[in-house]
Amino acid sequence: MTDLPYLPATEALRRFRSHERSPVELLGAVIARAEAVDTTVNALCHTFYDQAREQAREAESRYMGKGEPARPLEGIPTAVKEEEAVAGQPWTQGSLIYKDLVADHSSCFAQRILDSGAIVHARATAPEFSCAGFTHSRIHGITRNPWNPEFGVGGSSGGSGAALASGTATLASGSDIGGSIRIPAAFNGVVGFKPPYGRVPQESPFNLDVYCHCGPMARTVADTGLFQNVLAGPHPADHVSLRPKLELLETFDGVDGMRIALSVDLGDWPVDADVAANTLATAEALRDAGAVVDLVDLTVPQAVVLRAIALHFNLIFAAWVADMAQRHSDQMTAYALEFARWSDGVSAGGGMLEKLELEAEIWAPVSAVLERYEALICPTSGTRGLVAGDDYVGHGLEVGGRDVEYYFDAIMTPVFNVLSRCPVLNVPSGIADNGVPTGIQIVGRTYDDVTPFRVGAALEQVRPWLDVDARRPAIDVAAGSA
Repeated sequence: MTDLPYLPATEALRRFRSHERSPVELLGAVIARAEAVDTTVNALCHTFYDQAREQAREAESRYMGKGEPARPLEGIPTAVKEEEAVAGQPWTQGSLIYKDLVADHSSCFAQRILDSGAIVHARATAPEFSCAGFTHSRIHGITRNPWNPEFGVGGSSGGSGAALASGTATLASGSDIGGSIRIPAAFNGVVGFKPPYGRVPQESPFNLDVYCHCGPMARTVADTGLFQNVLAGPHPADHVSLRPKLELLETFDGVDGMRIALSVDLGDWPVDADVAANTLATAEALRDAGAVVDLVDLTVPQAVVLRAIALHFNLIFAAWVADMAQRHSDQMTAYALEFARWSDGVSAGGGMLEKLELEAEIWAPVSAVLERYEALICPTSGTRGLVAGDDYVGHGLEVGGRDVEYYFDAIMTPVFNVLSRCPVLNVPSGIADNGVPTGIQIVGRTYDDVTPFRVGAALEQVRPWLDVDARRPAIDVAAGSA
């Protein structure tokens, strides 16, 4: 029997409507869970429990037919990543520079969550300025992996992934400019969706950055789709948000006969043996579900991708971080300073035209594969884990028997920020022998959001990673039953 803090949102909503369960009960269990485990995990940097309890009581009344009808996510405890502006809440962005800042508005993305009836009981940790693939900061400390606290949770939506894995949120928001939804989803054994560019509205000016995406994170594919339906759709504040709104169905067709391409290393990316084995096992499971899965000859040159993203970052995101470094370096983390230096160094001598030419070079081999196959699967990260609290400044790591100079070279997600119109769903692929989960990316054709969800839902059926006895993090404590 699933413990109440781990009750999927889709099932919670069904039970709320049938009066088998109450939003007050679910929130109480989630808060109790957080009080028991978050002193170790440290996924929640700000909590609003009293306000959340009031909202839960109001949600309960709505389900009882009193007042306004229940909204799409009415009563679901949801952690919002700290970088999002929510009016009246702290907006430190993981930085000492903004330690006293309170948001005076809500971003259009955050407002969608609030308007859905979700209960924002907590804000989830992120690295400083969300500029790292791990999650710790001078202001909030280290967020640790619920499966093995010696390891990190990925980033930058690391608190969101860890909160879901540890049962301290039912849904969580993320953002992704180089893998920041998919990396923590993989390392925490949860689901995360990078929508195609424009599908989910964002706040300016980063809504105009084609590498930048906001999206949903959850513990199941169905919950992720439910959350995505709330987030998606055009918004007057974001003129690149897509019309009309794409609505995902509650259930997805199977994959019988679907043609899926498989690449374990995208040609020349380092991959740990555990990650490779779990990716191959996932491919075999899809074959068991009826799909045709072929190992394809696909090379996406790593050096080209790293050069392209450095050029891109140096024009927008890293330039913003570098500006902060010029004015406030004494208050910043070593990894944020290193990110600005890395982007500037790797992009030296280049400009916008070269960036665009490299992006076209990256798209060509992937496009050829996606013309022949309906989806592509590959690992989310080549490494099976990053050490908790390590800045990875001045040293790299070993991945797949190769020495990697900069930790970001071990992450395979940036390819699909370059190819930003491709939807990508991370789902768990297994557990490495260090106890840290691994994940795969399910890449769809441009703007075909449905296919990655079909593949993910099929995998969830044949390889259920939510078996409580087998898949509960080691940090587990008793927290009530459903």
